[in-house]
Amino acid sequence: MKMEDQVLVRPKEINKTTLVDTLRKACKKIAPVWPLENFVAVNPYLGLTDQNFETVAQQLATVGGIQMTLPVSFYRNKIKEGKITPKDLKAAFEKKFIYEADVDVFINQLENRSDAEQKGAAIASVSDVAMQVSKQDWTRFVTGRISTWAASYFDNDQAIWKAANQQAGVFESWKAEAEVDLTSEITGLKGFRKTVKVLPNHPLKAAQKALDILAIPEEALPTYLHRLLLGVGGWSAYAARLDWDNELYGKKGGASIEFLAVLICWEACLLQCLDGQQLRSLWLKAKNELLVASGNTEISQELSEKLVLQEAFDLAVQREIIEKFQGSKTNPPQKPDRPKAQAIFCIDVRSEVYRRNLEQVDRRIETIGFAGFFAFPIHFVPIAHNKGEAQCPVLIPAGPTILEEIPDKVANKSAYNKRVLGHQVSEVWKSFKSGAVTCFSFVSPMGLSYLPKLFTDSFGLTRPVPHPDQAGLDAKVSKQKGISLNVANHHRETVGIPLDLQVEMAKNALNAMSLTENFAGFVLIVGHGSTTVNNPHATGLDCGACGGRSGEANAKVAAAVLNAKAVRKQLKDEGIAIPEDTVFLACLHDTTTDTIRIYNEQEVPATQSEALADLKSSLAKAGKTARAERSLRMAIHKNEDKAIIARSKDWSQVRPEWGLAGCSAFVVAPRERTKNLNFSGQSFLHSYQWKKDKGFSILELIMTAPMVVTSWINLQYYGSTVDNKNFGSGNKTLHNVTSGLGVLEGYSGDLRVGLPMQSVHDGENYQHEPLRLNVIIEAPIDAMNAIIERHRSVKDLCDNGWIYLLAMDEHGEVAYRYVGNLHWEAL
Repeated sequence: MKMEDQVLVRPKEINKTTLVDTLRKACKKIAPVWPLENFVAVNPYLGLTDQNFETVAQQLATVGGIQMTLPVSFYRNKIKEGKITPKDLKAAFEKKFIYEADVDVFINQLENRSDAEQKGAAIASVSDVAMQVSKQDWTRFVTGRISTWAASYFDNDQAIWKAANQQAGVFESWKAEAEVDLTSEITGLKGFRKTVKVLPNHPLKAAQKALDILAIPEEALPTYLHRLLLGVGGWSAYAARLDWDNELYGKKGGASIEFLAVLICWEACLLQCLDGQQLRSLWLKAKNELLVASGNTEISQELSEKLVLQEAFDLAVQREIIEKFQGSKTNPPQKPDRPKAQAIFCIDVRSEVYRRNLEQVDRRIETIGFAGFFAFPIHFVPIAHNKGEAQCPVLIPAGPTILEEIPDKVANKSAYNKRVLGHQVSEVWKSFKSGAVTCFSFVSPMGLSYLPKLFTDSFGLTRPVPHPDQAGLDAKVSKQKGISLNVANHHRETVGIPLDLQVEMAKNALNAMSLTENFAGFVLIVGHGSTTVNNPHATGLDCGACGGRSGEANAKVAAAVLNAKAVRKQLKDEGIAIPEDTVFLACLHDTTTDTIRIYNEQEVPATQSEALADLKSSLAKAGKTARAERSLRMAIHKNEDKAIIARSKDWSQVRPEWGLAGCSAFVVAPRERTKNLNFSGQSFLHSYQWKKDKGFSILELIMTAPMVVTSWINLQYYGSTVDNKNFGSGNKTLHNVTSGLGVLEGYSGDLRVGLPMQSVHDGENYQHEPLRLNVIIEAPIDAMNAIIERHRSVKDLCDNGWIYLLAMDEHGEVAYRYVGNLHWEAL
């Protein structure tokens, strides 16, 4: 039977169960994207990690025209610079089973390789085919119409007027609007509203009817559905995030399937409204190509070469990281004298710079690396807010709800009322500025009054807007904010943490940190956040372990629990004795300015005031040296302190800091192994001593949570670098915030995902180069294998080449590399 005859055979009708399963599998291939208010770093390949890296590269190139490597010229330059050596290329060939390849010949052939323009998808949708018939960009039009509706439907209180019915389901809302929207018919889709109206109201029935009209071959249906979702990848990802949150808390998802039904129906309606012999003929041809592409798993020669080059680049950097440890042998950690202070930092790569400088400034200060929510997964409700925010990794559900408060009840009530009033006035003012009539009368009389503020903002003398944590509050009052652990009722919800749960959380946190003895006089719990203005992606610079938020709340809760006498008394019975003179300090590391703020220093006894002053002096010195180090990367050559602090208030600054750009390693080992190594702010550092980990429960927690989170961060930067068009958010200067959720690049188009180009490129060179994460763990291989075997998601990451897993031996050398299927090779 000829291929065209195969397509002409009418696909058999899929039953409801099979259809739901097919739609769900397609939707699971799309990684979720979180809104700007908590912009979580997410692996853009999340739904595809059950396949190996190379297979996904071919699949995405075919289905969505998506690239998973940089152009050949990038790697060619690395070879010329000596970064990638012939030895690295040979190792890459062997790893890809190309044993007969001649390295010298391959390098010479690269000289003749040009950087071809990024190709589109190899398979076409109806809108793609329709463009060939009418020479009208129907793909852009359909994306624009879907985005306009979706922005209104998913709106998070940004818009004053909402066209879409947010109370209805996703499909129901779209269908109701499409039935009355004249835009499509004015553009040339005759009878579009009527065509939509005759579709069933139920999303599954409508999808089935639309698929019958499109007559997609059953075996090619998964590829076609994936193509549709990638075509509107931003809004598809947002629908996936809604399902993620619902499923995390045991609720039923379905937003993604309904959104996919919308996309399928758009295709069917286009085919019907533009019906003609030429369109039908071209659509038949497109389905033939779809069928061929669906069954073709062979990697193209061009892509194969680039994947080899990427592998060689990964191995070259991995070799440099390994050499750092080989040249710096250390002894196993010994029980030290009591340190002056212990500072627990988030594992974030920016903390590596500050930690290293702090330890150099004062050798009696120890630093510990731990996930920035500090094992206190809370739901945090700021003053005068009805609902709170999950302050924990998005992989796990939030725990107890904690209220922010000011200790003095009168002051707390005053602050509450003032913030509520401020919010109400702000909403009225916003309504006045944006009203249909009042907006025209606003500019002339009020415009001149903004000139002084515009002047001071432009020169960095003031902030264009107050910091979100201080909005509606006086600076003095803002400094008094704390948290309440008391169990109470707030809007019919139980808040606070009972004593028994406080003890359990404290014990779990200290054990996970391997901090159960030899406590210093001060133990700093250092969350982190950033300070920027006019930056829609600001929360992307905050703590990934805190769900794209500052770690301030977690640090305050952890310190309050660990300072509580009742908690310490029970911890002592559990074998963890905290000295009476130990004070846990809740702190925040501003990663933009490298300053440390202490929130509860009023709890420090007068007898320790001099020690506190000495500690604060060391923190200030470390901040200064850290800023000096980071200024080199930001091309600041004078007045470093002033320039870096100014960047945090500069509304025109597109690169206030480099965030996690450059992240390429995650080291899980005692601090002694890395203390004398300079990772240049490119390594996550997690403190861990496997000999204290009975049953390896802590190791399991690290490999299933922080290791996964760091891989998400690394792969988000990777995807935003190799294909910013599809997995990044484009040019920051063109961004328009839409729906309070994300950005459009310009005035229309799809919701953008990932990082802006300015977050990975400085205008001349990449500040983040595409590298898969090197995870180095000091622990027995058998223990790691047992964990890998128990957790499919972890095994997929390691076996399918999304991360590199390496083992450190008892001498502090990186001695083994995981090669898949629970096997390791000696290095």
